[in-house]
Amino acid sequence: MKSLYKIVALAAVSTLATSCFNKEKPNYQLFPNMYESVAYETYSESSAFKNGKEGQVPAQGSVPRGFTPEEYPNTPEGLAAARLNSKSPLDSITEGDMTKAKQLYTIYCAICHGDAGDGKGNLVKREKFLGVPSYAERELTEGGIYHVVTYGLNSMGSHKNQLTQTERWMVAAYVLKLKSEL
Repeated sequence: MKSLYKIVALAAVSTLATSCFNKEKPNYQLFPNMYESVAYETYSESSAFKNGKEGQVPAQGSVPRGFTPEEYPNTPEGLAAARLNSKSPLDSITEGDMTKAKQLYTIYCAICHGDAGDGKGNLVKREKFLGVPSYAERELTEGGIYHVVTYGLNSMGSHKNQLTQTERWMVAAYVLKLKSEL
């Protein structure tokens, strides 16, 4: 009989404890500032920092997470050094990688350079840009291609924000493949 009372009491306590439970909103928050941070108005005054401003400049020499600094600077000297010394960190480019590289080339490069790398893309045919060279006329290296795709050259803009570093190396390998086919 005593065990029956214990079971009934346990069931009653369990029912009371779980009946008000809402999975989407916990009943109690320990340390709510961990879940809901204090909002600061951008560039407002704040006593939390030495200079009295909320917006802070990143620490000198800091590198954003997931970002690898470029080895060569955006200068003519940097381009020359990249042409001579820069090699792809990709061990090998598989057929699947070449398929992706072709897609990236078609999206970002073929509009000016042409599908075959002959310098006769749609914008050149419509005379929106002139003087786009054929890859056959150029002495190309994978480091030089990577540098130009990263920083741009002459009328060509930078593609650093559109393509990851790995994708830029894949495009460089695809450009060399196109050059060998011309």
